[in-house]
Order: sequence, then C-alpha cells, then structure tokens
Amino acid sequence: VSVIDQNNNPIFDLKKDDFQVFEDKVQQPIEDVSRAEVPVSLGLVIDTSGSMRAKLQTVSDSALDLVKQLRQDAEAFVAQFTAEPELLKEFTSDRVELEDAIGEMFTSGGTSLLDALIATADYAHEKGKNRRKALIVITDGLERNSSVKEKEVLDAIKENEVQIYLVGFIDEEDDTKSYFGKSPAKKARDLLTRLADDSGGRAFFPRDIAEIPGIATRIASDIRTQYLVSYYPTNDKRDGSFRSVKVNVTP
Repeated sequence: VSVIDQNNNPIFDLKKDDFQVFEDKVQQPIEDVSRAEVPVSLGLVIDTSGSMRAKLQTVSDSALDLVKQLRQDAEAFVAQFTAEPELLKEFTSDRVELEDAIGEMFTSGGTSLLDALIATADYAHEKGKNRRKALIVITDGLERNSSVKEKEVLDAIKENEVQIYLVGFIDEEDDTKSYFGKSPAKKARDLLTRLADDSGGRAFFPRDIAEIPGIATRIASDIRTQYLVSYYPTNDKRDGSFRSVKVNVTP
C-alpha cells in the first residue's frame, strides 16, 4: 500500500493500528505492517503515435530521469506503441541499454493503447523477476485502433498483478461535448483514471510538459516505497476466485 496526503506527498510514519483491512467487506485481523523499499520490475510504455510528436522529447527526457532513479536491484523494459506495440528493450538492469532504447523512439501512425496495455502487462508478468510489477504509460489517451475492449484489459491487469501509472496528455481543446455524449478529452481522462484505479496505480494529467519531471520523481518514489500489510484471510477457501480487498487508513 502507498499512502499519500492531500498534496500527493507520501506519508512514512504510520503504524499497524493506523490500518484496517477488509476482504469482501469482512474486517481482517492484521498480522504485521512494515515499510520497505522493494525491488520492482518496471515497464516504460511510451505512446509514439503521430499526435505525440511535439511532446516526445520531453517524454523521452522524463523516461531517462526515471531510469536514473531506479534502484540497483530493479529491472526495466522499454516499449513504444502506435497502431501496434513494439518492445524496444527487454528486461534489463543495465541503465545504458535502457537509455539507448529510449533514444531510439520515433513517432508515427495511430494509437492502440488497450492492445499495448495487454501486451506489456502480459510481458511484465511472464518475464519480470520481482514480485512487484508496474507499468508507467505515457500517452495522450486517445484510443483509436485497439482490437481489445476495456474489460479485457482490466481482467489482464488483475490476472497479471501489474500496477499501472498513467500520464495522460489530454488536449483541453477537445473538451467540448459532441452530439453523441462525452467529449474525446473527457472519454480519455475517464478511461485512464479507471485503468489506473483498478490496477492500484495512479493517473496524472499534466497541463504542461514542464510538469513531467516532477511527476516522474513522484512515480519513482511511489513505486519504490510502500507499506507491506500482512494478514491471514478469515475465509480459508482455496477456490481460485478473486476477492475484493479494501484498505483504510485512520485519520
């Protein structure tokens, strides 16, 4: 669990009594709470569709910042997506190789965000050696070309136990309602927020590309540092079904 205050700053001094855990709405006895920096298997997934052309340099620079902030025991891969996802560098702990892969990115074509999420979540699950896995996805959120549906993506994210951190460059000029419902910008924001929330990650919507380095630092801290809350479920059935887990923090 990562805990932040109203200003998005992490809180580091919580104790066992500050937490409550509910599984399928039934409160659970907490065995232990500890705080640790944990190794992570991280994917940098960059939207390089034509609409991202003007932002690519800043996005690349921010991805490089994230690589520099990785712990020595972390590993990462780099992927880009347009109409199709493409793996630029498989999992490695070699910072130079990751930086070289980021430098190879170029913009072209359409946007298949959902296809890219499924492909990269599957890859992180299958190839990542660390228990904690996360994707940082930078996109303008304008889904156009994917063959899969949102529910399939959410199911894959849960099955693969991958957290999604989304940075969405949403064009505010598109925020006017169409004749048939929500504006493209509102649809994009809602989609990215749902995907991040359902995976246990977070969504960020910078209004200016100058905000990206600060967001990159925040994500790096969020991914590295967490509370580990341990409990033995009162429901001891081993039937393979999903359980809804809710964690509360007392004020």
